[in-house]
Amino acid sequence: MSASAGTGVFVLSLMSIPICYLFNSFVYNNSAEAFFFAGCTTFIFLVISARFILKRKAPLDSLFYVYAVHAFFSVVNLIIGLEQDNIIDGFVTFYLKEADPYINTAHGHMMSYWDGCVHYLMYLLMIAAITWGAIGLYWVGSFVMHSIIYLLGNAVGKYDTEIGPLFFLRLLYIAVSVWACFRVFSHPSTRTLELTNIQEAQRMTLLDRPLDLCFIIYLIPAMTFCVFRGLIALDCSNALCLHYTQYYEPYVKDPSAYSKIHMLVSMLYSGPYYIMTLYGLSVPGCEWMLDLTLVHSGAIAQAQFSHIGASLHTRTPFTYRVPADSQPVFLLVNILYAVVPQALCYRCTTKPAFFLRATSDKKSA
Repeated sequence: MSASAGTGVFVLSLMSIPICYLFNSFVYNNSAEAFFFAGCTTFIFLVISARFILKRKAPLDSLFYVYAVHAFFSVVNLIIGLEQDNIIDGFVTFYLKEADPYINTAHGHMMSYWDGCVHYLMYLLMIAAITWGAIGLYWVGSFVMHSIIYLLGNAVGKYDTEIGPLFFLRLLYIAVSVWACFRVFSHPSTRTLELTNIQEAQRMTLLDRPLDLCFIIYLIPAMTFCVFRGLIALDCSNALCLHYTQYYEPYVKDPSAYSKIHMLVSMLYSGPYYIMTLYGLSVPGCEWMLDLTLVHSGAIAQAQFSHIGASLHTRTPFTYRVPADSQPVFLLVNILYAVVPQALCYRCTTKPAFFLRATSDKKSA
């Protein structure tokens, strides 16, 4: 990919700032002059950016263009988050009034910041590298978790009767992104290590790998915690569940249902993941560990970011916010639950020898 093509995508994403402002102004002024000015300015910006991107030969891979469009809308989401916090004004005021109600919830608010910051960085990195490997799989996990919580939360939460046309437009955006996810998975792996390095790493016992032993010790309580929160989402009447919900995570009971969906998805998918990871850290040659940890760490980072932020945000009704006295414990547990998978992912990505199969083993298989 040429440098100008990547820079052009960056310029294209920043075009969302004047475009949002101009069209928001047009909606409120509702004048022919405003419409003409907004249309001409937008057209000029598009022509300049297209010429900038295509100045040299742009990549033939269609994922390049998918991520370019996603980067544009990520900046739009960042604008939405900033305007909701009254940091800026007059960019997406009309959209905030007419959009799906979820965008004005605390969970939707945190999703906007995640997409506008973290996803945006991922898109730029993938466009710059065009190697779709590690960062691509991390994005897959983050995007899939984001989409599941968004779709199911809107379907079963208190806003299920307020789904409008913009919801179905977003479905098209999700469908294109799902196609991109499959493209990322189909990209061949390029991990290669010398046979001697692989054999040496796989001869080491668990006691010779103290970091892996620490991860195994962590995985057991992490699995218990994710099942425990899933039971809370299912309205378990156990005294411990009721106490934890009341004093530490009342947001799970928020009628918007986004947190409840998050807990159920974590129980159904993170639970089995922890069991598989226990096996993968104990038995050498589990190549699937490398991709699986990337996908899971992306998913849990997105979900925990939104959950922690929404649990403390002023847009969440006071009844469902974390009590001030419980916030240190809440933050410690949830940040630890989000950060350790990132460390495990880093370990698997940077030192993959234990998980790779020797070339001779692959041929015999």
